Amino acid sequence: MGTYYELKININPDVADIVSEVCFDKFDCKGVITEEETYKNLELVSKNDTVLKAFLNSANPKQIDIVLRQLKRDFINRGLKEEEFGSLAFSLDEKEDEDWSKKWKEHWDVTHVGKNLSIVPSWLEYTPKSKDEIIIKLDPGSAFGTGTHPTTQLCMLAMQKYLQPYSNFADIGTGSGILSIYAKKMGASYVYGCDNDNSVIQVAKENAVKNNVSCIFQPNTADKITEHFDFICANILHNVLIEIMPDLEKLMVYNSRLVLSGILTEKKRLVENEVKNCKLDIIDEIVMGDWAAIVAGK
Repeated sequence: MGTYYELKININPDVADIVSEVCFDKFDCKGVITEEETYKNLELVSKNDTVLKAFLNSANPKQIDIVLRQLKRDFINRGLKEEEFGSLAFSLDEKEDEDWSKKWKEHWDVTHVGKNLSIVPSWLEYTPKSKDEIIIKLDPGSAFGTGTHPTTQLCMLAMQKYLQPYSNFADIGTGSGILSIYAKKMGASYVYGCDNDNSVIQVAKENAVKNNVSCIFQPNTADKITEHFDFICANILHNVLIEIMPDLEKLMVYNSRLVLSGILTEKKRLVENEVKNCKLDIIDEIVMGDWAAIVAGK
């Protein structure tokens, strides 16, 4: 019987998606668990979402230390405090092999967002509850944006409220492509997703194929896009949103809607100020826990 490695990282659950993506990108990682729940008599008795577990085929403790130290510096450079991302302290244990590549999937279930959206892990069978329910099939962990994180769900709630059929839609920082896929399923006529991380573009394309939708995904940044859009989503950390706000504004047309997510509530005022500096109107704000999304209009 072989062995595998269980990597445990202390995190703030708000950055679970980001740390998960780092594990998949930097380590020989086949699966992650971002939270564990314990039930007794069908009632939730405990929940642990401050320790992320990653399952590795092979592991180098020195490499892990270097990667997590760099991630910590990146968070700090983005204006986050340690309590906002966690200590990132880690432990590494060698374990007797079991079918862990399947075991981690046991912790994922269908995610319901708003009135009619269900995000279903690709290995699960799921029967829609109504005729108008929208189903998105996705592999959690494949790239940033699995639909379980509040920042992604805030974008989806804003889309349910403001996205009109036949719109031209842009997804800046597309990650897994989930928002683009959702826009297409909601009736957008043209959908464009971009990311400055080339590695996620193929994942986004594959996810679109799994969901039988046609989207354009390219490695690109907002400042280089020459098209204009009726609806734009940008789910990025607050400091990046502030930096690229003038570029996002240039993508808009009259009566466009711009959804800004990835904003910790305590940083919301900073983003609001930049929205106003760009002569945009704040139409709505949606809050979920410690996270907020701003809907702006032109």
